[in-house]
Amino acid sequence: MRWLALCAVFLVSPALAQAPAPAPVPAAASAKLPAVEPTGFQARVQPEQVQLGEPFVYELVITHPADQRYELDLVPDLGDFELLSQARTPPETGKEPAVTTFRLKLSAFNLGMLTLPELPFLVTTPEGPRRYVAPGRTIEVAGTLPQDAEAEGADLKDIQPPTEVAVRSLRLVWALLGLLAAIAVGVLLWRLFQKYRNRPMAEVKPLLPLDVRTRQALESLQAEKLPEQGRVKDFYFRLSEIIRGYLGERYGFDALECTSSELMVELRRKQPLKFPEDGLMRFVSESDLVKYARAESSPESCREALAFGYELLSKTWPPLVPPLPEAASVSHAPGSRVS
Repeated sequence: MRWLALCAVFLVSPALAQAPAPAPVPAAASAKLPAVEPTGFQARVQPEQVQLGEPFVYELVITHPADQRYELDLVPDLGDFELLSQARTPPETGKEPAVTTFRLKLSAFNLGMLTLPELPFLVTTPEGPRRYVAPGRTIEVAGTLPQDAEAEGADLKDIQPPTEVAVRSLRLVWALLGLLAAIAVGVLLWRLFQKYRNRPMAEVKPLLPLDVRTRQALESLQAEKLPEQGRVKDFYFRLSEIIRGYLGERYGFDALECTSSELMVELRRKQPLKFPEDGLMRFVSESDLVKYARAESSPESCREALAFGYELLSKTWPPLVPPLPEAASVSHAPGSRVS
């Protein structure tokens, strides 16, 4: 077994040589107090066979008078042992003598016969604080290899150098999924672009001439037969919008927003040729009476009003072309601007 201990020391010594020196352990607080002896003291180790590096329990049972209290003082440097945890079981109240139990969980890091260090206790007595030092205990620390390890060829090995360990990673999977998603989005966008580019363009119909549009509006109004349905007011509203819309576009002003008097003033300012001013004044007056004064109008009057719309269109369309001015002399004629 000694060769196992030597091997362990050989393996651990390089690491210890590089490690910083441990800080000095301060002296126990009870070092200068007078000593006191308990009524009884017992110590045992569980399990009885301690193995290298394996935790074990060092139990101390102290029997003492009930008026005394035992507390474990500052634990000194344990040398080849490491303190993992400690626990104290107080004595039962009113029992004489009292029994206090301490359990220290330790682990050993050396092989062979090792001695547990002495442990100081701070004792509270009626005479004042006292000190008790529990004696050490010798234990044997065995290795973790079986007894036939050397015969079977098993031996303590040196520390292996760092070795690369393959760790599963999903980065490649996520990268592939991201690439597939990008391709799918690209294909979708390309198809949408092709569909948008190849869609049939909406056919833009050219605007019909003013006289054609006005005549179609008059014919549509006539086909609805609103006067026969008793909707005379609606008829005059529709006919007034058609005539005003025609005049505004024909002579270049907002006829739909003009009052009746403003409409006539604007037309007189334009001085249109062959314009049926009397007929327009008669239509505007009759239209205002029906629309705003709730005057009655016969179907015959409605037909005459519609006929006036056709008459106005025929007398004011096509626009008269003004006579051309005398031709300017060639020397003063503007030249071509084509560069």
